[in-house]
Amino acid sequence: MADLAERFATLTTAHLADACIRAGLPVRCAPAPTRAVVPGTRVLGPAIPARHVGSVDVFLEAFEHAAPGGVLVVDNGGRLDESCVGDLVVLEARAAGLAGVVIWGLHRDTADIRAIGLPVFSLGSIPTGPLGLGPRVDGGLAEAIVGTWRIGPADLVAGDDDGVVFLPRDRAGELFTLAEGIRDTERRQADRIRAGEPLRDQVRFADFLAARTADPGLTFRAHLRAVGGAIEE
Repeated sequence: MADLAERFATLTTAHLADACIRAGLPVRCAPAPTRAVVPGTRVLGPAIPARHVGSVDVFLEAFEHAAPGGVLVVDNGGRLDESCVGDLVVLEARAAGLAGVVIWGLHRDTADIRAIGLPVFSLGSIPTGPLGLGPRVDGGLAEAIVGTWRIGPADLVAGDDDGVVFLPRDRAGELFTLAEGIRDTERRQADRIRAGEPLRDQVRFADFLAARTADPGLTFRAHLRAVGGAIEE
C-alpha cells in the first residue's frame, strides 16, 4: 500500500476511472454528490465495509478487526433524513489507524470532523443522528452497498475532489500503471496546448472530419486510436 499511496499522490480519481475503462473493468464510482468534508482531501486504502442500521456498534466492531490504513465504507442506504457518522466515530477511526471514511449517507458534527483532520467523504450533512434502530444485517461487515455497487475487503478506495472510485485490489498495480500512462499523455497534450499547438491539431481533427464525411460510421475514438491520441482506451 505504501507504494500505491506514493503513486496516488501524482494521480487523480479521474485517471483511475479512465484506467478502468482501458482495462475493460466497470467504473465503480460513489454517487456524484459524494464529496470530501474538507475540500482538497485525498484518501486511499482497502475498504472496510459496515452496514449501518441505527447503532454505532457496527463501526466499533469493524474497527476491532481493521488493519491500519483501511477506509471505513459506511452503507446507510443513501439516506438524506439522518446522519450516521459523527465526530466520535471519526475520532475512533483515526485512533484505530484508519486512513479515512466514505459514507453512502450523511454525516454531522462538521466543524469537529474538520478539526480531527481524518479524510471523510459523504453525501452531505444534517443535524439529526439516527432516527431509529433496525435489525442487525447478516454480512453487515462483509460488504457495503454504495449507490449501485457492492464494496468489500477485496476493493481499494480512492477519493479526491472529483469524488470516490472503487478498484479491485488484485488489479490495483495494473490500473495504477495505466493511470500513470493516461496522466502522462494528458500532461503532454496540455503542455503542447500551452505552447500554442491546439488540441485539434494534435489529434488531427480536420482529418477526422474529412474521414467521417467518407465514412459516417467512423467514431472519434477510432480516429484517436489510429493517430495515437487516445486517452481513456
